[in-house]
Amino acid sequence: MRYELYYWPTIQGRGEFVRLALEDACANYLDVARSAKGMGALTRLLDSDKSPPFAPPFLKAGSLLIGQTANILQYLGPRLGLVPKAETTRLWAHQLQLTIVDLVDEVHDIHHPIASSLYYHQQKREALRRAPYFTDERLPKYLGYFENILAGHGRRSPYVLGKSFSYVDLSLFQIMSGLRYAFPRAMKKRERKLPRLASLAERIAARPNITAYLSSTRCLPFSEHGIFRHYPELDR
Repeated sequence: MRYELYYWPTIQGRGEFVRLALEDACANYLDVARSAKGMGALTRLLDSDKSPPFAPPFLKAGSLLIGQTANILQYLGPRLGLVPKAETTRLWAHQLQLTIVDLVDEVHDIHHPIASSLYYHQQKREALRRAPYFTDERLPKYLGYFENILAGHGRRSPYVLGKSFSYVDLSLFQIMSGLRYAFPRAMKKRERKLPRLASLAERIAARPNITAYLSSTRCLPFSEHGIFRHYPELDR
């Protein structure tokens, strides 16, 4: 199977969660929009009359066209060996991934609290008001939730599902990386209470295929055009 990933070509964004899974599994895939005429292909599928996705990212796998990050990962997980076979575990992994989706949405809405169609400077006042509520209340709640799950497995079970590595671990790595970029000051204060999440991020970064990906040109840097943006005035 050669997978086709459709996402905006210049940012990590939500597509990065899918890329990490494909890269870790050394899957055969094409990042379509980064190829010649790729944006045209992306647009045509968005305008398709047959089960069109709402927005990127979406994945073409044979005759299937699958949208939404968590849905894509739920499909890829068992096929790439990134989730155990047991249905209860797969549902638990999907539930955790949906929680990560909620967190990503809240991160985005810090710098775009009014509308995605407006620039940051057009809603900066509202962003300044929203940011401390996120860093002081929501961020600790989300990260504390995953830290407690990791703690519940004990020292010999280093992954969020216990002993089994999964795409959720890859997504948590992306969360930690993105938050460290966007909120270095806030994360420095809070990571002392998140030793297991910090350790998980280090282990994922050390996985051979992820290490190779992070040092390659395929991996785009964080920037002020994606979801995780560093505006110093929002970092408390």
